[in-house]
Amino acid sequence: MSTITTFKINVSDAKLADLKDRLARTVMPSEVESDNWNYGPTNAYVKRAIDRLLGRYDWRVEEAAINQFPQFMTEIDGQTVHFIHVKSPEAKATPLLLIHGWPGSIVEFLGVIDALTNPVAHGGNAQEAFDVVVPSLPGFGFSGPTRDKGWNNGRMANAFIELMDRLGYPRFGIQGGDAGAIIGPEIARLAPEKVLGVHLNAATMGFIPMGPIAPEDIATFNDREKARLQRLQRFMAEHFGFNAVQSTRPQALAYGLSDSPAGLLAWISELFTSFGDRPDAVPLDAFLTNFLIYWFTDTAASSIRIYYENAHDPSAWAPRANSGVPTAVAVFGFDEVPIRRYGEQGNTIVRWTEFDVGGHYAVLEVPEVWIGDVRTFFASI
Repeated sequence: MSTITTFKINVSDAKLADLKDRLARTVMPSEVESDNWNYGPTNAYVKRAIDRLLGRYDWRVEEAAINQFPQFMTEIDGQTVHFIHVKSPEAKATPLLLIHGWPGSIVEFLGVIDALTNPVAHGGNAQEAFDVVVPSLPGFGFSGPTRDKGWNNGRMANAFIELMDRLGYPRFGIQGGDAGAIIGPEIARLAPEKVLGVHLNAATMGFIPMGPIAPEDIATFNDREKARLQRLQRFMAEHFGFNAVQSTRPQALAYGLSDSPAGLLAWISELFTSFGDRPDAVPLDAFLTNFLIYWFTDTAASSIRIYYENAHDPSAWAPRANSGVPTAVAVFGFDEVPIRRYGEQGNTIVRWTEFDVGGHYAVLEVPEVWIGDVRTFFASI
């Protein structure tokens, strides 16, 4: 079935009341007195978020803001896929697929859609215009939950190729961060003739070393590469527990995340705060809206299954062929782990830009910088 139908978000009053009831009855865990996040999210941070949700935060305002964008539903490979599709007023706009990751959502891109589709109104020129397509990953938000196995990066990549075909875009660009920085290059490998270029941020898989590195190789690293390797090793040693759980027993974790809004909020806050290093880098209300999309759609369980599906995909760790598609990598200051020499093994990198600002969620943290790099890359190709 290839039917595309319009969609509007309309969370029931009953769900809103249930959320507030659960939040009001939150049982906070004991904690060691500390101002840092060495043990994980602090009670102070979680309480502040809960107080905001029970106080001045207004879901109906956020819901109406999202509903200002044209949204649609279609079924692909047996799964409902939700997406935003905004066409530019410019006739020669470049189609651009924007792909989020976990625990992100379409919320990441809401604030940049108008600048991308209507650059003239934002100080740009007509040649920089994009038609923008922002899907929710299958199993995430309004594209979920998934109920069958196998929704790994490759299956999602194929679904998005089909989506762009249905929308009548024979060629298109891709921008992706986090999981989007894995799925985007996979689309380019599966259908290189369709992809104009791939712009990535928050790149990890395919852009970092996998496994031990020989001392003679480390000896060839420059100081910046050595610093990134140390950052990566620290991350793997101290902050990678979420991956281990979600890759092995996601359903055991899912009960807590699906039953307790405070539990889900705390779990995903780790990834939005650079593990406590910068707890206010992403605006609190944007984080809360992102969190609530998971909560209201009951997709906490299905979203984390992407880790299990990829970990149990026999081809997931195999070397990737180079698609030949021009690729840009934007490395933001607090997310410095990609190392170019590893990215070049499977990607045709034509632009590598390093910024001293921003982090994993650069599009939310420094949107103007992110927009500028996306525009510059696609103008160059």
